[in-house]
Amino acid sequence: MSLYGVLRSGVSGMNAQSNKLGTVAENIQNSSTTGYKRASTEFSSLILPSSEGNYNSGSVTSRVRYTIADQGPIAYTTSGTDLAISGNGFFVVSDPGGSPYLTRAGNFVVDGKSGNLVNAAGFTLMGYSLAAGPAAPSLNSLDGVVPVNMSSFGMQATGSTKGTFNGNLPFSQPPVVPPAVSKQSSLQVFDKVGNPIKINIDLAKIDADTWTITVSNGTNPLAPLTGTTTMNLDFDADGKITGPTVLSFGIPGGETFDLDMKGMTQLAGDYSVTGTANGNAPSAVKDAEFASDGTVYAVYEDGSRVAAYRIPLATVPSPDNLSPRAGNVYETTASSGGYQVGFPETSGFGSIASGALEGSNVDIGTELTAMIEAQTSYTANSKVFQTGSELLDVLMNLKR
Repeated sequence: MSLYGVLRSGVSGMNAQSNKLGTVAENIQNSSTTGYKRASTEFSSLILPSSEGNYNSGSVTSRVRYTIADQGPIAYTTSGTDLAISGNGFFVVSDPGGSPYLTRAGNFVVDGKSGNLVNAAGFTLMGYSLAAGPAAPSLNSLDGVVPVNMSSFGMQATGSTKGTFNGNLPFSQPPVVPPAVSKQSSLQVFDKVGNPIKINIDLAKIDADTWTITVSNGTNPLAPLTGTTTMNLDFDADGKITGPTVLSFGIPGGETFDLDMKGMTQLAGDYSVTGTANGNAPSAVKDAEFASDGTVYAVYEDGSRVAAYRIPLATVPSPDNLSPRAGNVYETTASSGGYQVGFPETSGFGSIASGALEGSNVDIGTELTAMIEAQTSYTANSKVFQTGSELLDVLMNLKR
């Protein structure tokens, strides 16, 4: 037996257990880190050739592995920009230099300087802009992703294009001779730049089963509505509307507006109508809302919502072989394989939960047990090294 082999084995064992203690320490330190994935040290024996009468002591090698694919516990928070992935996939983020990374750490907040959504480690959430229509990502590329920035939307006004006017017209109402009016209502709409316009709606019953509806500009009579501004509403013996039910007219400075009255009735009841119209006045973004399919909505002060971005999820064929980097992010390697990109809740990808965070998948009890095991093995290997060193001193003294 070679005493140098004994010394080598002792040192090798101490180095291996030192690596294990290192991963245990890292795990314990990050047990409360959002999206952290546990590291572990795996050992493999290194056997050297030996003869029947002379054993050549080998050593042990160690390799650090990460349980990146294992889901951590999800805890709910009070912040709507905290995001957690339930299931497969990673958020796509970028560093200040624009390099892409993958992460499960979704503790995002709005950066006051840039307006981007940035997590606690300073990485920017990336997504596809929906300003030009639905996004169509490449299946194996991150091309086209941009920082998710709600402040870029600024103020927004939407012109009205459609609305409804429904309810009951009283059957007992006696007919009148135009231009006399039986009932009057109004509806607020908006032009292209968000100016409010009041639309007057005048109703007159002209015979037993027919009413006329006439619309006009109640805000500025000098700027009349264009197109068709009056039509007949015909009812059958059951009080249900028959014939055309949509009145289309042009709003000054705005769009063509379709007023749908298919829900109108003429029954033996009181006059009771309701009306709606789309569009909104100028309004600033006050918040962002995240859907489980990755759609990010800009929420305006008036309560309207506009789809602004869609967040993709990305993964690789072997997530546990991703390379960890500072900031709880990962980059691809030859062993992990390249990017596979898709949207949440499609093609095997998980869903996104807003107001939630994925915790670390570290179990403190397991780590404390591993620490005791590593300490015991380290001490034992140090005794092997110490014994081998003492025997080597004895051998060297024999030569003297």
